[in-house]
Amino acid sequence: MTSHQNTQTMKPATAAKKLGVYLEATPAEFREGVVSRSELSALQADPPQWLQDLRRNGPHPRPVVAAKLGVSIAGLARGGVTEALTTEQIEELKQESPEWLQRERATQAEVRKETVRIKEMHAEKAAKAAQKDDKT
Repeated sequence: MTSHQNTQTMKPATAAKKLGVYLEATPAEFREGVVSRSELSALQADPPQWLQDLRRNGPHPRPVVAAKLGVSIAGLARGGVTEALTTEQIEELKQESPEWLQRERATQAEVRKETVRIKEMHAEKAAKAAQKDDKT
């Protein structure tokens, strides 16, 4: 009996998400086909010019825009940003620093602080539990 190994493929949308690019800005041949895991690995290891350009200039998908602005995806929506933005547009927003962006950045900073606090609390509890187990 011979075993056949199927090549795993993914939809272009999934591949674009893994590559961190906006699907609608990719070349037509990328959007219209399927992407194998080996093709994805090759794109990640040695990105073609179109991928380098997209990563550098955009338009960028919402997760990338949110990260570049230092806010959450929900914060983008609350700020009225629903479209993909180019690097230039993101820089303009940073320069303008509208009130919603300042507010969302402050919210994100608080969320990060709380996440660190909870992580430290769990680590402390785990250390105490391990210490207690060592004594018994």
